[in-house]
Amino acid sequence: MNQQPLPGASTVLTMGIISIVGTLICCGPFGIIFSIIALVRAKSASQLYHQSPESYTDYSNVKTGKILAYIGLAFSLIYLLIFILYFGVIIAMIAGAEGYSTEF
Repeated sequence: MNQQPLPGASTVLTMGIISIVGTLICCGPFGIIFSIIALVRAKSASQLYHQSPESYTDYSNVKTGKILAYIGLAFSLIYLLIFILYFGVIIAMIAGAEGYSTEF
């Protein structure tokens, strides 16, 4: 039987890689966006593959992309948590310093 590449498999893999690289190199919230895109595309590609598995190849790219998307999502959420804590501590320090005066 003539097998064809699974539509969206390369997109899922690419978005999974971009989610990790975007989080670690650039900034965290963009990794969340690419992770969500990869997971949505992976779901539709998986459904298409499971309807007729003998017709498609490259399902391993979908599984790999999904794993990378979950890793990128985790990194993004950790980055976001650190970002919130960092600025929360700075704001708490500024708010706490307003009550003290250096004048005698």
